[in-house]
Amino acid sequence: MKTHKDSDTIDVSVVIPVYNEEGILSASVEDLFARIDASPKLEGYSFEILLSANGCVDRTVDIAHTLMERHPRLRLMQSEEPNYGKAMRMGIKDARGKWVICDEIDLCDVDFYERALYRLREEGYDMVVGSKRLERSFDKRPPFRRFASSVINWMLWLATGFEGTDTHGLKAFTRERLLGVVDDCVVDRDMFASEFVIRAGRADFRVTEIPVEVIEKRAPSIQLTKRVPRVLRQLGTLAWVIRFKRPKA
Repeated sequence: MKTHKDSDTIDVSVVIPVYNEEGILSASVEDLFARIDASPKLEGYSFEILLSANGCVDRTVDIAHTLMERHPRLRLMQSEEPNYGKAMRMGIKDARGKWVICDEIDLCDVDFYERALYRLREEGYDMVVGSKRLERSFDKRPPFRRFASSVINWMLWLATGFEGTDTHGLKAFTRERLLGVVDDCVVDRDMFASEFVIRAGRADFRVTEIPVEVIEKRAPSIQLTKRVPRVLRQLGTLAWVIRFKRPKA
C-alpha cells in the first residue's frame, strides 16, 4: 500500500461526513484502514480518509484528532453547522485524490471501493453509485427505512425524471471530471447527494450502479420523521432547478 510519502499525488480520497459519532468513530476508522491495507485489489493505490465533521457536540472531533496521531493518511475538516450536504461538498472540494469515494461511517464498505475503482479505472465510468435497491443488493436496514428509500426514489423520479434506483450513500467518481457538477448543485443537507447523482446523469457523464450490502452499525443520527419537511422543500427546489430553470446563457 502506497503512502503519501511514496508519491506527490494521492490516488483515492475517501470522504466521510460525521455528526456525533463518538460511539463508533474509532472502531470504524481503525477497521477501515486495516481492511484497505489488507485488500490485494487495492494494493498500489494511495489513500487518504477525510472526515468532514459537521455540528458535532460530542467527542467526535477529539477522537478524530487522536486517530490522526496514529494515522498520517487521516485528515479532519470541521464545520459548526450540522449539515450533511455541506460537509460532503466541503470534503469533495478539499480532496486530493484522483478518485473520490463518498462513504458513511456506519458502512465503510471496502468491497465497494474495490469494485467501483475497477469500473472507474478499467471500464471508463465517471461515477459509480452503490445502490441498496438493485436486485442483487443486500439491504438489512429496518423495513421502515427500506420503504422510505423507495418513496424518496419515486419522488425523485416524479420531481426530476431520475431513472436510477438510488442516490444516497456510497458513490465513487473521477474528481476532476465531476467537480463542476458539484459546483452546480444548489441544495445541501439531505438532498445534496441526490442532486449530485441526478445532475451527473443528465450531463451525460457515464454513470453506473452496482449492488451493495447495507448493515448499519447504529440507528440514524437524525430521526427520519424530522427530516421529512426539509426533504420535501428540497425536492421542490430540485424539481424547479432541474426541470424548469433555464441555464444561464
